[in-house]
Amino acid sequence: MGHIHVIGGGLAGLTAAITAAESGARVTLHEGHRTLGGRARTTEGAPRANEGPHALYRRGPHWAWLARRDLLGPVVSVPPREVLRFRFRWAGAARRMPPAALLRLARRDPRTTPVDADFSGWAAGQAGEEGARAAANFAATALFHHDPGALSARFVQERLYRLASLPPEARYPVGGWARLVGRMAGHARGLGVAVETAARVDTRTLGELARTGPVIVATSLDAARLLLDDATLTWESGRTVLVDLAVRTRRGDAFVVSDLDAPGWFERFTAQEPGLAPAGEQLLQGQFPIGPHARRAEGTARAEELLDLGFPGWRERTTWRSEALADGRTGAVDLPGTTWRDRPSVIRGDGIFLAGDQVAAPGLLSEVSFTSGLEAALLAVKAVGQHSGSRTDLNRT
Repeated sequence: MGHIHVIGGGLAGLTAAITAAESGARVTLHEGHRTLGGRARTTEGAPRANEGPHALYRRGPHWAWLARRDLLGPVVSVPPREVLRFRFRWAGAARRMPPAALLRLARRDPRTTPVDADFSGWAAGQAGEEGARAAANFAATALFHHDPGALSARFVQERLYRLASLPPEARYPVGGWARLVGRMAGHARGLGVAVETAARVDTRTLGELARTGPVIVATSLDAARLLLDDATLTWESGRTVLVDLAVRTRRGDAFVVSDLDAPGWFERFTAQEPGLAPAGEQLLQGQFPIGPHARRAEGTARAEELLDLGFPGWRERTTWRSEALADGRTGAVDLPGTTWRDRPSVIRGDGIFLAGDQVAAPGLLSEVSFTSGLEAALLAVKAVGQHSGSRTDLNRT
């Protein structure tokens, strides 16, 4: 039996470890932190906040893969009544409906959208400049980028199309994403995966592991670049301010406030699952992209403007608050003329494979990590000749 090492215990690493173990390989997963999950961790205690706004999308490949293994667990959707509590900041005012041009754009099939054009130019030709700007900023919910209109039209439209689908695709794991991570980790251990936490791998250790079999590096792209000493491991990402609050409940609070004047988004996660915050309180999570040289205070100021619009009196009601800057940690974005196929390849040579959310794999948000983890595992299994005698039919993946 071949031995495969997986470095990184986030969604990509856990997907890779499970896939390789199901295929008959001996697998060891090495995680540098004391807990698994990567960016899918959830805070302990109350409130239970994810590391930024998170959602699963039920039409994606990750959803089906988890469901087949009974790992999806209980999930909740947006209650229909909350859809009426959407608010949009447009031309400086809170509105109940977005511009009609945004809705028209959201229905356009992304397969007919050009790759080489930027979204702003293409969308302006379809729906006018104001509609294009509103659509770009709305799509930033799934982009975490300060200038969505400058990205590839196809890339942005793919995300806008799924974000605006009805009924909404978004589903939320009950108890936060840490529960999902726990189920995946338990399944991996049940398949015989050796899980080592607080086990940092450096370049020297990587060389030792590679002598025993294929290695899957399922870390951030920055970490992989240093670990593999490979300067080519770069790709465009976002830079966003994460703002989380627990506030005392007040009737009339918005469910979502989406900024259409600039990229930004706040969501009341206790609308779907009240248990994420103590009784009588609400959990709000938001993200506000800023430019490469902007200060965090810029994002915080925009966050507070949205809070004023959707959650009046929030300052006096706040019982807990957390802020962070996520720089280059929010997944890949594709510039005009590029697609996911142009990102760093999963195959790095010499038995090394790459997985993560900035790797050459399709999908929306966490689906990229999942898809790349799956592909890296199947390639690693092939490298140790494990296609025959596997425990499960690989075609089921």
